[in-house]
Amino acid sequence: MKFWSRPLTFLIIIIYLIIQQVNSSPPSLSIPEHFLRCLDTQPSDHGSPNSRTAVIPTNSSFSTNLMNGVRNLRFASVSTRKPEAIIAAVTETHIRATISCCKLLNLELRIRSGGHDYEGFSYTSPVPFVILDMYNLNKIDINMKDETVWIQSGASLGQLYYNIASKSKVHAFPAGVCPKVGAGGHFSGGGFGNLMRKYGLSIDHIIDAQIMDANGKVYRNRQAMGEDVFWAIRGGGGGSYGVILAWKIKLVRVPEKVTVFKLERTVREGAVDLVHKWQQVAPVIDRDLFIRLEIKPINRKISKGKTIKVSFIGMFLGLPERLLNITKQSFPELHLTKEDCMVKKWIESSVFWANYPEKAPIELLLKRVSTNEYYWKRTSDFVQAPISKQGLAKIFQTMIDHSPLPRRVWMQWNPWGGKMAEIASDATAFVHRGGNVFMIEHFMNWYRPGDELEEKFLAIARSFKEAMAPFVSKNPREAFFNYRDVDIGITTPGYNATYEGAKIYGDSYFKGNYLRLVKIKARFDRTNFFRSQQGIPVLA
Repeated sequence: MKFWSRPLTFLIIIIYLIIQQVNSSPPSLSIPEHFLRCLDTQPSDHGSPNSRTAVIPTNSSFSTNLMNGVRNLRFASVSTRKPEAIIAAVTETHIRATISCCKLLNLELRIRSGGHDYEGFSYTSPVPFVILDMYNLNKIDINMKDETVWIQSGASLGQLYYNIASKSKVHAFPAGVCPKVGAGGHFSGGGFGNLMRKYGLSIDHIIDAQIMDANGKVYRNRQAMGEDVFWAIRGGGGGSYGVILAWKIKLVRVPEKVTVFKLERTVREGAVDLVHKWQQVAPVIDRDLFIRLEIKPINRKISKGKTIKVSFIGMFLGLPERLLNITKQSFPELHLTKEDCMVKKWIESSVFWANYPEKAPIELLLKRVSTNEYYWKRTSDFVQAPISKQGLAKIFQTMIDHSPLPRRVWMQWNPWGGKMAEIASDATAFVHRGGNVFMIEHFMNWYRPGDELEEKFLAIARSFKEAMAPFVSKNPREAFFNYRDVDIGITTPGYNATYEGAKIYGDSYFKGNYLRLVKIKARFDRTNFFRSQQGIPVLA
């Protein structure tokens, strides 16, 4: 019988030859390798490969590059999806190449300036993604003649403050008290801090910006991008519209010397009465004075059990003599004394508010990488009517009940009023202006890994926030966009986020400004390239 009359033998030989051919072929490239190759097909700076700015999971430095910008260890677990690549851009060319290759390979883009996104959206995603790290784009150009600054998105607030102080003793900028926070995300979400009652938010002093769109086009000023886009990126989150390259800000004036203080009172020392009075005073007192509350459960010193300690942390644009006159007239129950007051330069007050040790050098403000990060959940609320003494007592007891010490829920209460009440809710995309007494930031921290432990503490945080519902804003329950909270609602991954689907969080963050943000998005980023689980969607 001839060989060709044996079809089974022939088939076996053919299959064997195919297998040999496959085994002898080079292995297919992984997504990260494809991405690196793609980067080098894009236009580059002076012939230098774009891939030199990138690391992928097989690089020894990948983990360090990733973790340097992870502020919440909840999103550093083994089960958390890792990026296909991290691009530490140095020039606009690197950003443009990154955008182009993400589009070609259908990868989501995450833009990280400081890494402080409360839900890790700047460095995590449920689908394959790439991190564009703005860390190296941190140039700060100060022009004291017109009191303006161009600051790139990768610069930190600490770098900004330090550079301002190197030029002037009587200039500052109204922004947050955490020096490691990146300017890119902080400003685009609003940017509030201890100068807000005097000067408003960061975005109220942003006078220009530069942004790159999904096609790699750079708009060098607000006229080029359009006033509607400029409006949207001031409070609506720049990451939904493009890559914010830089901001132009207007500095504000401060005295050469300011006064700070921190007083602590327990329930036994009258904390309930003091907090009740604080609600009536803090939003309407002299706008040079900002008094934050920190409310924490602690162990009693004498008897067993827990109690509440309230810290009154103050920032005053002036000297103690005038401060004491104000508090004696408007808040005598606080019993603030000259001995409680610390006189500092404005830059030194930034060190105080960052919780660095007393007399710590101002150079600490330049530190950008933390070594003591932990696990946490943080959310926000707005209070629009003072809470009664009975309500405060109930809140304090609920805090104790929800605090398995040494872990605990705790809160910061930040007073509104002053300049904040004078700016219209649609002047920028940040909507939470007049009508608010104060904003709450909720905290839940823990210090060991584990899924069960995480679920336990997240459940405690959610339960406490639910218990706060009677005391805060309603219909919608408002929230601060820069304090992201996935429990409000999210959209599914991909391009298909809809106006109605995103409305659940859009209303909480932006209220009446939400629809306008969506319409601007539809014109400027029609394909919804810049997206996340809580991004601004297109209309259709």
